Amino acid sequence: MNDEFAKANLHGRLRRDRKALLWKLDGLSEYDARRPLTATGTNLLGLVKHVATVEARYFGEVFDRPSPEPLPRWQDSNGSDLWATEDETRDQIIAFYRRTWEHSDATINELPLDAPGHVPWWPEPYADTNLFAIMVHVLGESIRHAGHADILREGLDGRTGLRAEHEKQIDEEARAAYCAKIEQAARSAAPIKA
Repeated sequence: MNDEFAKANLHGRLRRDRKALLWKLDGLSEYDARRPLTATGTNLLGLVKHVATVEARYFGEVFDRPSPEPLPRWQDSNGSDLWATEDETRDQIIAFYRRTWEHSDATINELPLDAPGHVPWWPEPYADTNLFAIMVHVLGESIRHAGHADILREGLDGRTGLRAEHEKQIDEEARAAYCAKIEQAARSAAPIKA
C-alpha cells in the first residue's frame, strides 16, 4: 500500500465521520442539542465542540501549525470544550468545527504521512510521532464520539444511522419486538432472582 492511498483513505473516513457527527444535531431543539444526556454530562453539541478542539490541537499544535482559532493552552484544559455555554450558539460551534476542518485538511494535504510531530500532552516515549499516527488517532477520536452521538440521538428521538441518505422510517412496532427478543434472551441467560 502506498502512502497516498493510505492518506486518502484515512482522510476520506475522517471527512465522512465529521459529517455524521454534525448530522446528529439536525432537527434538534437548542435544549436537546445542549442538555446533558448522561451522568457525566455528555451532550451532542458538546461532542461537536470537543471533536473540533481535538482536531485543532492535533493537526495544529502537534505539527507546529497552530490553529487560527483561539484555543486555551492544553495545560489549562478544564473540560469546557465538552459543553456549550449559554453565550455560544450552535451556529458558532458548527462554524468553528468547519473552520477547523479546513485547517486540519490543509495540514493533511501539505504534509507527508511520515512528517514528524510532537504531542506534548502524551507521555514519553510516545510524544514524538508522525502524521500517520495522528490521523489514525484523530479518526479514532472522531469515530468514538460519533458513536456516542448515535446513542444519544437514538435516546432522544429514536433516529439512528450514519448518513441522512441512509436513514429509514422508524418502525416502532418492529423495534419493540426486536428489543423484547433481546430482553428475553438476557433473562433466559441470567434469570432474575426474586
